[in-house]
Amino acid sequence: MEDCNRRIIAPSILAADWAHIADEIARAESAGADWLHLDVMDGHFVPNISFGPQFVAAVRPHAGLPLDVHLMIERPDVYLPAFVKAGADRITVHVEAEHDVSDTLKKIREAGCKCGLAINPDSHFHTVEPYLDQIDLLLVMTVRPGFGGQAFMEEETMPKVAAGRDWRRKHDLHYHIEVDGGIDTATVAIAAAHGANVMVAGTSLFRAKDMAESVEMMRLA
Repeated sequence: MEDCNRRIIAPSILAADWAHIADEIARAESAGADWLHLDVMDGHFVPNISFGPQFVAAVRPHAGLPLDVHLMIERPDVYLPAFVKAGADRITVHVEAEHDVSDTLKKIREAGCKCGLAINPDSHFHTVEPYLDQIDLLLVMTVRPGFGGQAFMEEETMPKVAAGRDWRRKHDLHYHIEVDGGIDTATVAIAAAHGANVMVAGTSLFRAKDMAESVEMMRLA
């Protein structure tokens, strides 16, 4: 059973220099990162397109860390096998997407991956409640998904993080609580205070003057 209170820092590859992806991965690993976060966007579920399973497969040989793959796509059930084959260690799908959530989570786990469920800032927490005993990770989006560099939405999202923490405690569950969007050395402390333990950060890490120092600050905040 994983320690769901341990602080985990997961740099988002979306903010890396893709022309030098192997070097960027090595830089993140040397800086002390725990996971690598990969945001997959399809241009339908969110108004942006990032990359697909081929890119995840290209990252895999260069990464010694777990690949935390976040599917911001309309039909995660359809494309799930491709991301498993590409080498994902963790796969997170959205509660708002068009699929049978329980069945998709079951298939992720049957494929040997850890499974996560994501919720957007504008969705009510009760939409994820039926599935919280089926997951390894709850991802609370702290910006509206689609683009990096947005401002942290504290008012809309921190109550969901706290609700996830309280539900976990009440029902004796063991999922991680992850936050993604606008996470930096200041907002990480706010998220942690509400119960998050996995911090996804893109711009604030890959564009930091000293990534290792920023990772350490996020770990201790």
